[in-house]
Amino acid sequence: MRIRTIIPALAGAALLLAGFAEAGAPPYLSAAVAAPGRPAKATELDAGRKPADVLAFLGLKPGMAAADIMTGSGYWAEIMANAVGPKGKVTAFEPAQFYDDPEEQKVWKALTDRRPDIDFVRYPFEHFSAGDRQFDAVMISLNYHDLYWESTKYKIPRTDPKAFLKALHAAVKPGGVVGVIDHVGPAGDTRAVVEKLHRIDPATVVADFTAAGFQLDGKSPLLANPADDHGKMVFDPAIRGKTDRFLYRFRKVR
Repeated sequence: MRIRTIIPALAGAALLLAGFAEAGAPPYLSAAVAAPGRPAKATELDAGRKPADVLAFLGLKPGMAAADIMTGSGYWAEIMANAVGPKGKVTAFEPAQFYDDPEEQKVWKALTDRRPDIDFVRYPFEHFSAGDRQFDAVMISLNYHDLYWESTKYKIPRTDPKAFLKALHAAVKPGGVVGVIDHVGPAGDTRAVVEKLHRIDPATVVADFTAAGFQLDGKSPLLANPADDHGKMVFDPAIRGKTDRFLYRFRKVR
């Protein structure tokens, strides 16, 4: 009985240590973050987001085909494009509903003018598709929970996370990885938690990705904040930008 208890614990520890073993950014990732041309609003976020270390954990390398889903301001897409270099390619996906906002259009125009090397794609929030594109690495940062969110204001209907993950699985190359960063939320009804807090239970994300054919390949404590109250809305001024965030690496195994 004792051995049966210890073995799963050791397996879990090994998975967590896989994140620690790969921590530390190689020079090309540090250079990607330090590259000139990134806007001040983006660089101000670097201390909290630790982009070089995060991308090292994901194993992003020059020459890769990579994607940033729900890219927003293009924060991750721009750094990833710097990292993969001219022999690689980054695709930045943004829901069409978000692009309808005039301020968002200004952000996107500035980004697309600045980075013509990035492939910018708009898609209906509720119907993600990568077309015939296939990726070595994908980033989903602080927005997987939104697949459980509905908004009349932003014209976001009830979305099926299973359909999203089916399309994502098809877009990832065999052996490719998906990095997921999100705000740690409490257990409970996922849609209710997301609606109230814009957080998600990490166990829900693991279950969703596992059911879709991905394998949890690593965890990292890089973005953790044990002092965060998981019952607070992420936009609360007391915690905004400092939430407890999980960082998982999923690998396509079939």
